[in-house]
Amino acid sequence: MDTITHLALGACMGEAFAGEKLGRRALLWGALAHGLPDIDFVSSLWLPAPAALLAHRGITHSFIFCAAAAPAMAISVRRLQTQRAIRWVKWALFFGLMILLHDGLDALNNYGVGWFEPFSQARISFNTIYVADPFFTIWPLGACIALLCFGKNRTRKKAWLYAGLGISCLYLIYCGANKVMTERAVRKLLDKQNIVHTRYFTTPAPLQTWLWYIVAGNDSGYFVGYRSVFDRKQQLGLRYFPRNTFLLGKEPYSNDLKNLLRFSQQFYTVELRKDTLVFNDLRFGQVIGWQNPDAGFVFHYFLEYPQQNKLVVQRGRFTGWSWQTTRSLFQRIRGN
Repeated sequence: MDTITHLALGACMGEAFAGEKLGRRALLWGALAHGLPDIDFVSSLWLPAPAALLAHRGITHSFIFCAAAAPAMAISVRRLQTQRAIRWVKWALFFGLMILLHDGLDALNNYGVGWFEPFSQARISFNTIYVADPFFTIWPLGACIALLCFGKNRTRKKAWLYAGLGISCLYLIYCGANKVMTERAVRKLLDKQNIVHTRYFTTPAPLQTWLWYIVAGNDSGYFVGYRSVFDRKQQLGLRYFPRNTFLLGKEPYSNDLKNLLRFSQQFYTVELRKDTLVFNDLRFGQVIGWQNPDAGFVFHYFLEYPQQNKLVVQRGRFTGWSWQTTRSLFQRIRGN
């Protein structure tokens, strides 16, 4: 999830854990604990972009990191607190729960999380909720603001706390239900349309849970399209994109390319764009693909110009967005 969501959720959990004993400091400790795994962002300061992509949500999002960081943070807090109203064991359990909650939420996105590093390179991703979904974030964020405003009014603070956490949990369940319904429909329609595939996935299009992005294919190429949970037509509108692996040549791959291949989890295509080869990771969607089915992909890496790839995940995410684009998104959500 995005940073704001993590910090807001962490602050709410901190209030639930120790608000009565620590006051507003509980919000701070909760936000810090819940945001801790994202300390891996510093790796982008020195690592090449492909290596940094794998470092993010890697070892700091693993179970072994949780096992080491939780007691270390508990010891630090106990030393900083002059009034030791909470036992060390409870602090350790709290920090462990916060880190695990962070790792679990991140696994619901399409980026992938290294739960089992360094023992396994497998990346876990359930593709259930978009990385920045305002319909999820608004509830814990509103609760967090209310907790800061109401001071010592415990009744109002509890009401906002339960509402913020409760509604966000219900929304996650709703996202999961949409995921299950979409998966069932897509599988049936892929078979009905004789779409040959050895791997596929569905994941939410930007900022919501009703329009889903679909990728299905094999080592030759991928079919890409969108389906709304409100669609009535029993047909998928798909575009085919050849994988073009031959463009990578027969020479041994560089470390950067090996990292890109591993990061993409095999969902990639290669294209020749003007004077450079471009590596596309299909998992992050198309640039306004619901409006233009032939659009390029959000994640595109210039293989021959590595210095131009610093913001490779972010640069295409909202490229070309306008009021008309937003309206077309809502129109597509309504179904066909």
